[in-house]
Amino acid sequence: MLIITGDTHNTFDGRRLNRDKFDYTGLTKEDYILIAGDFGYVWRGDERDDPDLDALSDLPVTILFVDGNHENFDALNAYEIKEWHGGKVHFIRPDIIHLMRGEAYEICGYTVFTFGGAFSMDKQFRTPGLSWWPQELPTEEEYAHGRETLARLGNRVDLIVTHDMPTAYVRLLYGRARGYPLSRYFDEINDTAEFEHWYFAHHHKEIEFDSKHTLLYNNFVYLKNR
Repeated sequence: MLIITGDTHNTFDGRRLNRDKFDYTGLTKEDYILIAGDFGYVWRGDERDDPDLDALSDLPVTILFVDGNHENFDALNAYEIKEWHGGKVHFIRPDIIHLMRGEAYEICGYTVFTFGGAFSMDKQFRTPGLSWWPQELPTEEEYAHGRETLARLGNRVDLIVTHDMPTAYVRLLYGRARGYPLSRYFDEINDTAEFEHWYFAHHHKEIEFDSKHTLLYNNFVYLKNR
């Protein structure tokens, strides 16, 4: 089974993964919980992260995540890039896996395109290299790689999982949109790619915008294997 949820921010919002809050009955390491950004468990970049990561690894599922904006990108990018289920990843643990920007994976019978990152609206309150990293926003190379991946797949995937969302949905949420480059990039994908459903997070709300676009925070979406 593939289970998708929103931001966890380490234990701040990640407590919903605790055994006393989430029912793991019948789930195994062949089942996946996919976090749509702001994972936050690779935060200090040293052994201080280990207790929380070990607790996640002890769960009877495999944890997947796309990066958000509140991540320690220096620490994340220090991990060796490897291949997993058709795409490039960082293995934080054998059962905790970072799904990278512009990659596509075969998971539980679904082709899943992922693209992390977002703009930190609280950037002015954060410290560079300590609680904020410029890599939160994608590079032109990452944008191009995402286009190439989708083109290779004939612009057809089953699921899209990102941290932020296209401009149209930002406007629906706030009544306006700042037109960030990443949201405009997602507009392009929304207009050109065929997909069954797109899940995103970042905005700390639960909204089913329409039949194909869902904003997640604490909720879980359960997708059975195909």
